[in-house]
Amino acid sequence: MIDLEKYTLSVCEIARRAGAYIREERRKFSLERVERKHAHDYLSYVDKGSEKLIVSALRELLPEAGFITEEGTAGGVESDEVKSEQLLWVVDPLDGTTNFIHQYAPYAVSIALLHGKTVLIGVVYEICADECFYAWQGGGAWLCGTRNVECGMRSERLHVSSQKMQDALLCLQFPYNSDAYKPVMKGLIDQLYGHVGSIRACGSAAMALCQVAAGRLDGYAEQYIGQWDYMAGSLIVMEAGGQVTDYAGSEDFTQGNSVVATNGIIQQEFLKVIGNQL
Repeated sequence: MIDLEKYTLSVCEIARRAGAYIREERRKFSLERVERKHAHDYLSYVDKGSEKLIVSALRELLPEAGFITEEGTAGGVESDEVKSEQLLWVVDPLDGTTNFIHQYAPYAVSIALLHGKTVLIGVVYEICADECFYAWQGGGAWLCGTRNVECGMRSERLHVSSQKMQDALLCLQFPYNSDAYKPVMKGLIDQLYGHVGSIRACGSAAMALCQVAAGRLDGYAEQYIGQWDYMAGSLIVMEAGGQVTDYAGSEDFTQGNSVVATNGIIQQEFLKVIGNQL
């Protein structure tokens, strides 16, 4: 079995290197170099460049592992082809591309190591604030927010909040599949707005999950997202003492397209509200 802590810290450094590339490219970025993948879903050359950098470094770190990547530069496998014994890197080279394009924080690098349906390693590096969130299975969740210091040297252990629903700060994201999700979102706003502490949207699934892990948010929900969006952050939430399920309430969520993550205290109440909209 691999040394999860050692590999996690190595992945932190890879994520930081990719983040440095993204930060530098943002200084000279032009809107004219943006591609449209789908309606309201954008891609830049920076996504592709970051992914190539990450994939190359991860292949050197763990040659036997395969890949699931957002931009497909590594070849990779489809989620329904994943074998139970297979090690897979799940990579989002730039989570929050629309935020990046508009120079609006947050946006992040997200890297997870998956073994079958079990997430072994999760690393999310938020570029604007220079914060690296990371976790490995059974090792807790951590934040390294000290510039120029290696992760593991001066890291803060993370723990979810203890807020109840009436005081909760929730994050509800707006997925690209607007026609399908609009009725759900309208129902969620109707049932939650004015009945919880407040509601936000941050534009990055990975960072919404990390904010739950850090106790800055109390809950987050989103549907119609990819494995690369939530895989790393989900482990960080769970290792910080939180709970993660899909919209149906199943903890077997790693092959799906929906995530509900909370401090655990509000999970069932949040799921009930979501279930009323489906």
